[in-house]
Amino acid sequence: MAGLVEIIIPVYNEGENIVRTLEEIEGSISHPHSITVVYDFEQDNTLPPLRRFMESGRADIRMLKNSYGRGALNAIRTGFESAQREWCLVCMGDLSDDMTAVAAMLAKADEGCDVVCGSRYMRGGRQIGGPIFKSLLSRIAGVTLHFIAGVPTHDATNSFKLYRRSLFDRIRIESDGGFEIGMEILIKAHLLGCKIGEVPATWRDRSGGESKFKLFKWLPHYLHWYFLAFRGRFQRAPARMRAGSHGMNAAA
Repeated sequence: MAGLVEIIIPVYNEGENIVRTLEEIEGSISHPHSITVVYDFEQDNTLPPLRRFMESGRADIRMLKNSYGRGALNAIRTGFESAQREWCLVCMGDLSDDMTAVAAMLAKADEGCDVVCGSRYMRGGRQIGGPIFKSLLSRIAGVTLHFIAGVPTHDATNSFKLYRRSLFDRIRIESDGGFEIGMEILIKAHLLGCKIGEVPATWRDRSGGESKFKLFKWLPHYLHWYFLAFRGRFQRAPARMRAGSHGMNAAA
């Protein structure tokens, strides 16, 4: 049985959604878990409802201030570096991710996977809402990476992934944009020969608040890791990605 799971939620003004997100997590995930909510600044409107929920004692939750500066990338990285459990699950605070898929993700972890992807584009997965152009690019990236570059998931760009915590001792995180951090870790894990699995998941566009996804700003960062996967198809994993002193805390 997979070990304890730490659910990492990066937030930025998710006051409309955070309580419903936490309720969905607690209602859907029976596996032992804790929740780490990473925020950027004290005035974030996520914090008052989050504190009230924490006072109810309905879940094992801690609040953690982003230690690298504002932004989703820095929040996720802060969560990874402070993680105390065997597994890290990244999900958003806007109700977009499919908590009912977590049991199947953990079953894949029990099969020896180091990364398990919630996949919108495999059989049984789907996407509801969201910008059409963004969805098209994401689907094309997933299909080409899977069928041509050999990455063992149909959905490389989805942030909803489960990671074995020890993987971060083997990978140096270099992302400096945003949510492409999940794609970077996936591609590097694949090139290192780690076992990767996927399960079908449903993604739903947010019903409240504003999206923090910046497509055109972050697209070049996604493309960097996209092309690395194709180069790695025909080359050995670059030395900078191998085990040793190049863990998550190493300088880029």
